[in-house]
Amino acid sequence: MENEIELVKGCRAGTESARKNLYTLYSKQMLAVCYRYTGDIDAAHDVLHDGFIKVFTHFSYRGESSLATWITRVMVTASIDYLRREKRINRLITHEDQLPDLPDEETGTAAGDDDLSEERLMAFVAELPDGCRTVFNLYVFEEKSHKEIARMLHIKEHSSTSQLHRAKSLLAKRIKEFRNDETRK
Repeated sequence: MENEIELVKGCRAGTESARKNLYTLYSKQMLAVCYRYTGDIDAAHDVLHDGFIKVFTHFSYRGESSLATWITRVMVTASIDYLRREKRINRLITHEDQLPDLPDEETGTAAGDDDLSEERLMAFVAELPDGCRTVFNLYVFEEKSHKEIARMLHIKEHSSTSQLHRAKSLLAKRIKEFRNDETRK
């Protein structure tokens, strides 16, 4: 904790060594956050870079949450900004009819599965269409409500619930396909 306080003071003062330490400490974890949203490793690196530029140029951390939580929020915002800039979010969320119709089925297949690694599951999340992936990440990992998601993404609350349902359905379908492939081997 004491090291974190020194790190924060150094970053506020613009100390290069503090910035380097902060980046070293959090970059791997934050790259994973960016990748969860972009689904593309090159884009995730770009967003990570942009996010850390924001962290270093506007170091507004006030200690209301952990430093990791604050940096995660910055990276989530940077990821959403990237997707919006690339017109990847709104295009997919507003054109829900372009997504395949999926049967209503129990989507909790990932819970308690020992044969499905976290890495594999995250790869499946990365394969989701941008709109579904963004809503899924905000709802599941950031624990945002549909109302908060709608406000963040400038969409209707119903669109958020619909995208989450589709994301869960697509994940369930992908997990089922994976399991079928594994049993055939």
